[in-house]
Amino acid sequence: MAWYSIRNADQIPSPALLVYPERVSANLARMLTIAGDPTRLRPHLKTHKLAEVLRLQTARGISRFKCATIAEAELAAGCGVPDLLLAYPPVGPNVARLLRLIQAFPQTNFLTIADDPDAIRALAAASVQANVRLELLLDIDCGQHRSGVAPGPRAHEIYHLIAHLPGLRPGGLHAYDGHIHDASLAARAAHCETAWAPVSRLRDELRQAGLPVPRVVAGGTPTFPFHARRGDVECSPGTCVFWDAGYEAKFPDLGFAPAALVLTRVVSKPGANRLCLDLGHKAVASENPPPRVRFLNLPEATAVAHSEEHLVVETPAPTRLGIGDCLFGVPWHICPTVALHAEAVVIENGEATQRWQVAARDRRLTI
Repeated sequence: MAWYSIRNADQIPSPALLVYPERVSANLARMLTIAGDPTRLRPHLKTHKLAEVLRLQTARGISRFKCATIAEAELAAGCGVPDLLLAYPPVGPNVARLLRLIQAFPQTNFLTIADDPDAIRALAAASVQANVRLELLLDIDCGQHRSGVAPGPRAHEIYHLIAHLPGLRPGGLHAYDGHIHDASLAARAAHCETAWAPVSRLRDELRQAGLPVPRVVAGGTPTFPFHARRGDVECSPGTCVFWDAGYEAKFPDLGFAPAALVLTRVVSKPGANRLCLDLGHKAVASENPPPRVRFLNLPEATAVAHSEEHLVVETPAPTRLGIGDCLFGVPWHICPTVALHAEAVVIENGEATQRWQVAARDRRLTI
């Protein structure tokens, strides 16, 4: 049997999300090898959104985590995670929701990020009113230009504000270099160093000014090995827990392997070399142009049409696959693919054994 094959696949309705825990564990072991120590890791929940994967991580000594939504934060806190960074600026009703989380889960140390003085003042005022001291990291724009403030005088001013407002505690810096996706290892390393240098200077300058900078949370999966070598940075990879076809194609040097797949079936065969599959936009992430999935048991397939419920593929030569046959695909982008599924079917020793609820795909759990 191929590693992905399932003896009881006939019991799994398609399309489905499949998770292979042994391969997840191998990816976690690889993460720890790169980091050197679990205290160096702050992995992102956004990829898996699963309590069971959180427990696999904490069983390996990982105690710090990162998330993007209040629902992900509640899931992690409910699993007893000791230290959790909400790496998304809380605004509007999410400020009160975060403070309610802090009050509801006193065993978890919550941190979050911000980059705007008015938003920071609002967080401080709400924290004082809730009798909470919120640990706040300054979000740094190190080149992606999506959020954060560039290192420099304005960053100094905003961090000084965080350090001196009641209700807040300066937590350090958050620097996500998500714009660095060079396939070349040398180019990726060079661009990572270029992005990191001003962040490192800013940290040193803040400390020289007498301000505490207890941590810097930096990078994602592509730059994970470079930040891991620094020794004084918390690394926050996410995708490498499950891996995907996009990162597999660009970053083979990282040494991770696919641990989550999508299962689809042939629902129509319009031609000898054309198949219609039940893997539409609602089952696999479709924000990028094709290819959106790589089929392990039909690698020569090329997508020719994709809609809400259908994916039409063609092969160079006629295929023996017929109606009802299964295809196993590695999504090009696994993180939003997981969010499309309410549950993951767990595959162990070639059998579908149980289902894990993708709880944090929802925007709200209870808070």
